[in-house]
Amino acid sequence: MEHEVNYPDNRWMILGVMSLSLVIVMLNNVTLNVALPELSKDLKADNSQLQWIMDSYALVFGGTLLLMGALGDRFGRKGALQIGLVIVACASVWTALYAETSNQVIFARAAMGLGAALVMPSTLSVVLVVFPPGERGKAIGIWAAMAGIGAPIGLLVGGWAVENYDWQMVFLINAPVIVVALILGAILVPRSKDATGKPLDWLGAFLSVVALGSLLYGIIEGPSLGWGDQNVLVAFVTFFITGVAFVQWQLKCEYPLLPMEFFSQRQYSIGLMAIALAMFVMFSFMFMQMLHFQLVRGLSPLEAAIRFFPLPLGLMPAAANSDKFVAKFGRRKVITFGLCLVAAGMMLFALVDRSTAYAQIAVTFALLGLGMGLTMAPSTTAIMEAIPHNKAGVGSATNDASREIGGALGIAIGGSILNQIYQSALVIPESLMAYKDVLMNSFPSAMRIGAENGTDGALLIVSAQDAFVEGMVGSCYITAAVAVLAAIIVWTMMPDEQPQEASSEE
Repeated sequence: MEHEVNYPDNRWMILGVMSLSLVIVMLNNVTLNVALPELSKDLKADNSQLQWIMDSYALVFGGTLLLMGALGDRFGRKGALQIGLVIVACASVWTALYAETSNQVIFARAAMGLGAALVMPSTLSVVLVVFPPGERGKAIGIWAAMAGIGAPIGLLVGGWAVENYDWQMVFLINAPVIVVALILGAILVPRSKDATGKPLDWLGAFLSVVALGSLLYGIIEGPSLGWGDQNVLVAFVTFFITGVAFVQWQLKCEYPLLPMEFFSQRQYSIGLMAIALAMFVMFSFMFMQMLHFQLVRGLSPLEAAIRFFPLPLGLMPAAANSDKFVAKFGRRKVITFGLCLVAAGMMLFALVDRSTAYAQIAVTFALLGLGMGLTMAPSTTAIMEAIPHNKAGVGSATNDASREIGGALGIAIGGSILNQIYQSALVIPESLMAYKDVLMNSFPSAMRIGAENGTDGALLIVSAQDAFVEGMVGSCYITAAVAVLAAIIVWTMMPDEQPQEASSEE
């Protein structure tokens, strides 16, 4: 039963602050992608260093989510949110003003990931505790909409910053936005935490960090190092060992970090699965499209980012109004329909070639946005309804972790499929065979070398573009199949009834 609670009158303003804080986190996940070419020239970064500039954020962010969500529950969600924002702001400003080497940027990005891991679970857990049950679905839908549009907006912001300023602006632009979020948060956001005062499960926290971190490392590094590489295999073995140890410890610990009984509730476990597989599709598709727009269609980073706009334009209204559809049709049908729209968008994109009009591609983005909105918001609501309020931060962190793992898998597997098809379809002119290894392993390098080598170079460019599009289409078939599989699982296993509100005590 829900206890008598006085919900704040300004809760919709609080949601606005949480949305702003959330967008900051999502921006930093992707904004730097656009700035990597300029950054690599300025700091003389090699490919390995560029990879770690991106990966250090994702590894620390995803690896520490459960721990940071638990810290917010135990010691205060507002404090976790504010501290996280300060960490992101300080690391961003320091990088923009003082970073002179790639290693310094890697360290700063890791610090930003730590701050983001404090922020993201706090935003959703605050939403859960300040809204009454009747408004919670709507509020979580808006939260999910903001989470979904963060990545496309990040590409746009990154493209604008690089084209008009320099790579440092990608970091510096965080500061004024975070200052606004900090001031509004300090004024509007109420304090909340686990009132039971249960001790934090430090062993469970340690095991969760090692397990999540090693899993993400293996997924992220697999495509570049090779899935059979010793470091990748060690990462997966470490994940398996620490993951099993984590589950065993949670089952016997008196105050577990993540109670395993949560997973016995189908709306919780199927909700996590739906989010992970939806993010698998979305991040795989977005990763391919930035290369497609820039290297196949010759657009600038900013022009490429603008082409993503139909996605958030579809996602925002679908997510924000998903509670109405759930009330009318039931959660199971809405999520299944959303995943079917995602699959339809991927199948439509499979008809694309180098000369396809953008209007057809825009329809794909719109379908993907609508489908993601109808999938993410109801799935997130299902997850948060299944957990007690004293575990809101940990529950939110599992939701966030499923997003990170699904997105990382999508980029890794989608990218690997694209690369394999690209390598098999690429035709290299005889005069350029000396570059074979480079051309086979790097589509951007093929475009650069082609531009430097006259007639044969022009033939290489056409072949590389055709091979890339063929690989992109092949990857879309796989992501469509993933979306269909997710739809089948949701249709057959997601409970349609509205679950009773979880107690605030365990």
